[in-house]
Amino acid sequence: MLAWLLLLLPASTLAAEIDKTHGVTPALLSRYVPSVAGSEKTWTCLDRSKTISWAAVNDDYCDCPDGSDEPGTGACAGTLFYCRNEGHIGAQISSSRVRDGLCEPECCDGSDEMPGVCKNTCKEVGVAYREKAEAENKIRKKGAKIRSSYISFARKEKNRLEERIIALEKDIAVQEKEVARLKDIADRSESLSQAALEHKKQSPLYYKFMAHVNALKSLQREHKKHLEREKILEDILDNLRSNYNPNYQDMAVLEAVRGWEAQAGLPHINDVGKEGASDDEEQAAETQEEPQEELEPGMWSTAQLEHQLDILLNTNYESLLLEHERHIGTPAAGSDSILFNASAYIPDAVLPQYEALRETITSWLEALGLKLKAPTEVSADSSRAQQAAKEAENALGRVKQDKQKAQEELSHIFDPEWYGQDGEWKKLHGTCIDKDIGDYTYEVCFFEEAKQKPNKGGGSHSLGRFASWNDAPDVAPGTPEYYSKMLYTRGTKCWNGPHRSATLLVSCGVENALVSVAEPEKCEYHFKITSPAACLPLEATQESRDEL
Repeated sequence: MLAWLLLLLPASTLAAEIDKTHGVTPALLSRYVPSVAGSEKTWTCLDRSKTISWAAVNDDYCDCPDGSDEPGTGACAGTLFYCRNEGHIGAQISSSRVRDGLCEPECCDGSDEMPGVCKNTCKEVGVAYREKAEAENKIRKKGAKIRSSYISFARKEKNRLEERIIALEKDIAVQEKEVARLKDIADRSESLSQAALEHKKQSPLYYKFMAHVNALKSLQREHKKHLEREKILEDILDNLRSNYNPNYQDMAVLEAVRGWEAQAGLPHINDVGKEGASDDEEQAAETQEEPQEELEPGMWSTAQLEHQLDILLNTNYESLLLEHERHIGTPAAGSDSILFNASAYIPDAVLPQYEALRETITSWLEALGLKLKAPTEVSADSSRAQQAAKEAENALGRVKQDKQKAQEELSHIFDPEWYGQDGEWKKLHGTCIDKDIGDYTYEVCFFEEAKQKPNKGGGSHSLGRFASWNDAPDVAPGTPEYYSKMLYTRGTKCWNGPHRSATLLVSCGVENALVSVAEPEKCEYHFKITSPAACLPLEATQESRDEL
């Protein structure tokens, strides 16, 4: 009944009842104050274009060119109305929606309509909003903790790749020398029968050498087993560290987590992101390196054992044996072999005649069969040496390719267009998630490929390979919105249609999961996924909102 009575009142009477600051945002409240000149109150439009009577503000008539004199009515087109929504959060709506008889959900206090038209529901809406926000914050807090472990992993990967590149550079230098050495052996390899080679391999030194080689291969095999087992245990401890609940007060779990953090040089997971925590201390803890063991001269480092042992074990030992025999058969520098060189004692005047006579006698001896000619048979050693040189060149090429791949991988870790500014997405490269939806199972592997697999037999279809993050022109790399989409393109071509593609809509979650799949357009798929890598710390989220 009250609403109908209000509608019957003159417009001027209604305008007088409206507060002059009704519909004004908190940021502009200080500018809605009248100027007093004698008994008259005036007010200047926000664009400074005009001064009007203070009584003309919010009188349901547009006086200012910028419409700033009517913040609480719909008199001026293109302006905004602010709902205070006490008990909830304020919101703005278009002035065209003010006094239209419709209760706008953004204005839960009903201030956009005449008094009594809309019920004030801000208390209920605010409670529901805060409960939802609290639940989201719990997920974000836990996800951000896991995200911090992803960032630690990226930093470790950076250190590992830098060490690997250094080791590969050393490998390349060693391999280049080995290639040059084997080429030299192949170029000057002497004829040698297979029987003679087998005889040389009966040497006790060669037997002992091969025994050492086999022992090294056995130790390398056991070493790799231990490394694989260590990696599995590290993953188990990382998961325990990220996901255990400290409220249970399980001292055995707490000791295991603390021990792993001390061993790996990590900050305690519950201290990550806390207010007052020193960034320098966190960074020092995350980048803490194990003390370097002082090696005895000639001993190998861990990097050499990992990357150079295969090169050593793949050496052509037969060529090495022959090279050793040539070495010990060569007169040492400074030896007295010159005593047996007659040409050193012949005067220069008669030296030509001596050399001619020597050649004549040598040819007679060969003709009489008293001097054996060098064997012309192509030796097994020569072909083996050529093969060894070729294999060494191929190995050198592979090492150079490994170095190039490691450099590319290193450049991507903290690249915003790849794994993020903090490298938080690096750990997920190759991780696959899937969901069974009726006739198909959909699978997507981060930074690799998305697939559609039929559940009742038949071939799978590629839905595209990773192409980029959100490529919208108004979205900058490195922003949260940039990482809200992953684009997979150039999948299998649809029958009488385009190539399949998939867009991953990414949101914060405590686990990497594929939540739902939709096909809004033919052969264009939308995957909703969650990932801890998308969970920014609560402090960062609050700072972003403050900036907005």
